[in-house]
Amino acid sequence: MKKNRTKKLTMLAMTMAVAMVLSYIESQIPAFVAVPGVKVGLANIAVIFALYRFGFKEACLVSVVRVLVMSMLFGLGAIFYSMAGAVLSLLGMVILKKTGIFSEISVSVAGGVLHNLGQIIAACIILETNAVKYYLPFLILSGVLAGAVIGTAAGFLVRRIKID
Repeated sequence: MKKNRTKKLTMLAMTMAVAMVLSYIESQIPAFVAVPGVKVGLANIAVIFALYRFGFKEACLVSVVRVLVMSMLFGLGAIFYSMAGAVLSLLGMVILKKTGIFSEISVSVAGGVLHNLGQIIAACIILETNAVKYYLPFLILSGVLAGAVIGTAAGFLVRRIKID
């Protein structure tokens, strides 16, 4: 019993560390489009892995801790945008996963789109303008494309790495 708990805690800590490393790596990649907020979302590989291998609470922990730690390390300026995107994304992914009919790729695509939607909602509130909503079509497209790539990678890991 204690050995399984220790193994789970170790795997969860490693998953959290991977999420932060992937987040840092992504922060070093220059923007490849002129639309603000377009990112691949590499850290979501770890979040989706945690969701499928551990469950909602652990995936939430990985996601929230990653946002908080990375914001403390690299600037608190975007924490509200990041947290809004992470929370909405995770809620949507949990709901879709719970149905049992969606693959990791579909769950990830929904997560990517919802993350961008969460950031747009946060921007509308923080900036007190709806003008940023015009970025939404580009962000939805990038969420679908990035979500498919991230979901493919996460699905591969979910099938290959067993926790038990």
